[in-house]
Parts: sequence; C-alpha cells; structure tokens
Amino acid sequence: MENASKALIIAGAILISILIIALGVFIYNNAANTVKSADMTEYEMQSFNDKFQKYEGTQTGSSVKALIDTVKANNSNSKNPNVTIDKEKNQIVTGKSYTVTITPENGYVKTITVTEN
Repeated sequence: MENASKALIIAGAILISILIIALGVFIYNNAANTVKSADMTEYEMQSFNDKFQKYEGTQTGSSVKALIDTVKANNSNSKNPNVTIDKEKNQIVTGKSYTVTITPENGYVKTITVTEN
C-alpha cells in the first residue's frame, strides 16, 4: 500500500510539472505574438505614411492632383485612417507650383495642406 501511495504522489508531481511547462510555453507564445503584431503595426504605419510623404515639399500641379487621387483612394478603404486635404482637384492648375505640408496625428498622416507658390 505504501508503494501505491508513493506512485500516486510521483504521478501527481509529473502532471503538475507538465502543466507548469505547458503554461510557460503558452505565455511565451503569447508574448512572441504580441511582439510580432507590434512590429507589423509599425510597418503598416510606415507603409501608410509613405504613400503621402513622397509628395511633401514643392510639387507641380499634376503631382498635387495625383496626391488628391491617392487621398481619395485611401479614404475609400475603411481600414485606413481618413486623411483630410484642403484642396479639391479642380482647384489645382497643372502648370503651377505648390507647397505640400503634411501634419501627422498619433504617428499617422492626418492633414495635408496645399498652398500655391
């Protein structure tokens, strides 16, 4: 009878150690996924901003019209944050020069201001 009780204690200890190891693996996998998703968010934010930041500075009228098209395409996608631009496409003259200023909010491009030079 004494051997049977020791065998049950040993079996219980083995089960508890298996549970502790499984819990450790579970916590490690969750932490690794959190780190991966944080990196992906950073990558997605950079990719989102790059679409607009290439237009920052002095641009031709045709480049500003392309920027306005990019903003409209972005805003039609419900997953992306909306970007506001202070000009309409019909207000831009192709032969003129414009200065494009980008204002970020929470790391994302939020407002684009276009002024005629």
